[in-house]
Amino acid sequence: MMDSDSSGADFCRFCRSEASSDRPLFHPCICTGSIKWIHQECLVQWMRYSRKEICELCGHRFSFMPIYSPDMPRRLPLRDVVGGLVTSVASAVKDWLHYTLVALAWLGIVPLTACRTYRCLFSGSLDPVISLPFDIVSAENLAKDVFSGCFVVTCTLFSFIGLVWLREQIMHGGGPDWMERENLPAPAAEDIPLQDNNNDHGNEGAGDDGGAREEPNGEAGDDPLVGDEANWNPMEWDRAAAEELTWARLLGLDGSMVFLEHVFWVVSLNTLFIVVFAFCPYHIGKSGAALAGLNAEGPFAGLLTALAGYVIVGAILAILHGLASLLRLRSAKKALGFCYVVVKVALLSVIEIGVIPLVCGWWLDLCSLSMFDATLKDRELSLHAAPWTLMFIHWLVGMVYVYYFASFILLLREVLRPGVLWFLKNLNDPDFSPVQEMIHLSVWSHIRRLVVSAMVFGTAVLFMLWLPIRVIKYVLPGFLPYAVAVHTEAPVNELSLELLLLQVILPALLEQSHTRTWLKGGLRAWCACAAGALGLRSYLLGEAARDEPHPPPHPPHQLGAAHRALMWRDGPAGFEPYVRVSWFPLRLAALLALVSVSLVLASALTLVIPVAIGRKVMALWLPKASEGVHELYTAACGMYVCWAAGRGGALAAGWARGGRAALLARAALWARRGERGALAALALLGLVPLMFGLLLELVLVIPLRVPLEQSPVLFVWQDWALGVLYTKIVCALTMMGPDWSMRRAIEKAYRDGIREMDLKFILRSVAAPLVRWLGLALAVPYALAHSVAPLLLSAPAQRNLLARRVYPALLLLLLFAALAFFQIRQFTKLYEHIKNDKYLVGQRLVNYDHRRHKQQQSTVASSN
Repeated sequence: MMDSDSSGADFCRFCRSEASSDRPLFHPCICTGSIKWIHQECLVQWMRYSRKEICELCGHRFSFMPIYSPDMPRRLPLRDVVGGLVTSVASAVKDWLHYTLVALAWLGIVPLTACRTYRCLFSGSLDPVISLPFDIVSAENLAKDVFSGCFVVTCTLFSFIGLVWLREQIMHGGGPDWMERENLPAPAAEDIPLQDNNNDHGNEGAGDDGGAREEPNGEAGDDPLVGDEANWNPMEWDRAAAEELTWARLLGLDGSMVFLEHVFWVVSLNTLFIVVFAFCPYHIGKSGAALAGLNAEGPFAGLLTALAGYVIVGAILAILHGLASLLRLRSAKKALGFCYVVVKVALLSVIEIGVIPLVCGWWLDLCSLSMFDATLKDRELSLHAAPWTLMFIHWLVGMVYVYYFASFILLLREVLRPGVLWFLKNLNDPDFSPVQEMIHLSVWSHIRRLVVSAMVFGTAVLFMLWLPIRVIKYVLPGFLPYAVAVHTEAPVNELSLELLLLQVILPALLEQSHTRTWLKGGLRAWCACAAGALGLRSYLLGEAARDEPHPPPHPPHQLGAAHRALMWRDGPAGFEPYVRVSWFPLRLAALLALVSVSLVLASALTLVIPVAIGRKVMALWLPKASEGVHELYTAACGMYVCWAAGRGGALAAGWARGGRAALLARAALWARRGERGALAALALLGLVPLMFGLLLELVLVIPLRVPLEQSPVLFVWQDWALGVLYTKIVCALTMMGPDWSMRRAIEKAYRDGIREMDLKFILRSVAAPLVRWLGLALAVPYALAHSVAPLLLSAPAQRNLLARRVYPALLLLLLFAALAFFQIRQFTKLYEHIKNDKYLVGQRLVNYDHRRHKQQQSTVASSN
């Protein structure tokens, strides 16, 4: 570069060649110096390769000037415009037909065939099987069958993905021990003396290992038959070497018709999976139930029969595997072993993910019936009315309970000595893998674990729910039951309260709280007090201090200590020794009694305090509707008040450590921050949602729900609560949309937070534009209807009609204007496309004007 610069010649920064008559040099970007010049051909080739339209150094976008044929008219003839329009319409119609066929195939044919094939197989007779081709094209119950078919296709898809994933788990983590032992090839006869010689030298383990794993595999490599037998794996599926398959090509979105083949294979695989994973287990279970003299009835009979069929299939596979082992059918033994592992993992997954949470949900419901003034008869009626819905709700509640129970155990492990909770799984153990445990452990081990888990979950529910309810009823007879039905005519209806709860209270409570830190501190304090009172500090907390915020220092060569430091955030793993004191069993019994009493008292206080505070607040806020307010809202309100009081107390305690002056300074600082936050909240959470809710009420709700002869009544509270939801939706859409000023302003306000809030920027860049546009949308139609209309219309009915329909009319007018603007832009693009197709002969790279850039910089500098 120095030689070229010294010679004074300009050269291309890509090919390092100088300019010529047929290949001139251009300077298309802001870059200067030796990288300023470039050939157009080199730039086009680089853009095609890098798929970029901007300079990778300065970020300037390259621009090209079209070069048209000399005979191009000033304006295109009407014939060319019409011809191009017809071509574009024909292309659009072709694409529309293709995408319609794609949608019809994937959203119609595939789920419809899956649903009706499933129904035909489970009909119990041969007539539906014979008429299946005619039933598939039938239009009866089309929408319902398509929806049901989507569920069937989803199940088969997840079954296929689970099967492939399980195969990968077995390939990477290995199969069960009995399966791995069977996969080892037998040692060759000529290797036995060598092993004996090795044994004579005292290397029994080495000779055994080498003879069994290395030497026979080496011989198998020389013999192709033996090699195939030794390396045969039932999970090695053939993979066709096809061209690169993308989602667009798979679904048919690339314009080709290859997707029809994929549709055929998906339909075939759906049918195969329905037959193998649903039809066969169901009928096997039905036959087993018939042989046992059982007759399952009710809405869940099919599911229970299928599960029983899977159990029978697993037992049959185990028996066949044993027979194959006796007969030394090695290939069949491996295939049967793999099938048995698949069935075992599937059943264990259903039990752990489906049955255990469902049982926990029902146990929670049964233990809390008196809290809601419900009876078993009510649950029986609900079960008969909507069985699947009720089961899903109980399963969901059970899943939430299991998740939070596991989170509490993880938090407890961070406080207690490693090894105290030896009987519970450590989810933070890096070697813990639920699927690998399902594969490797025996069925009896899993049954014992499931029984222990059910006992732990059930006992925890008794101490956290059933006993606290009894204590509350005894101590506070009139506090329970909770009000779970709203009977009020107040304008604050259940919908607005629910939206307020979901959109304002709970997000603030969950996102900004320090609940985990407080709970951990409370657990640590309780454990310290209990350990000190019972003399079990070494057993509960260990000899070392358990409250250090960082991992202990360790030399870099100690790998075990380094591993422990990595795991310290989620709690230490492993086992720590402890000092066994005298009367240890009696002290443990006292500890369990203390844990039980503390759990009951803590649960009772949790059930009472937030609801009591929420009832008081609701009584002050809504005195007429306080009796009918749902307890969900009172509990949420009380929790929010408790959190605010706790957070304020924690901050005040932290400030008080620095003395009175520091406390006053921090209080003044947070008072200013609170004032700024209150003003911003008043604008963004008060005024903007209220205007948004009123606007949508006037545009959509009132024209659709209130007749012209009736006067509409606006509930400001309800409109504000709905406006909060609309504002959050619009904010989310704005953040997902293109980059523009409002999005940048919202992102900056979110990044600044409360501590670094720029109130002037928020009011000027976020609140002011929204209030201005919403105010115009509210004020202009009102002024037209109540100021201009009386001057032009004399009939009261016409003025009322205009006042009621002016808001939706202006909305439609704006929509038509936007549609017209969009169509004009599209026609302009079409016009340019037609002109380029007919008369464009090339493009020429546009040079960047450095002098104009310098003039603009000098103008900006002088203005500043």
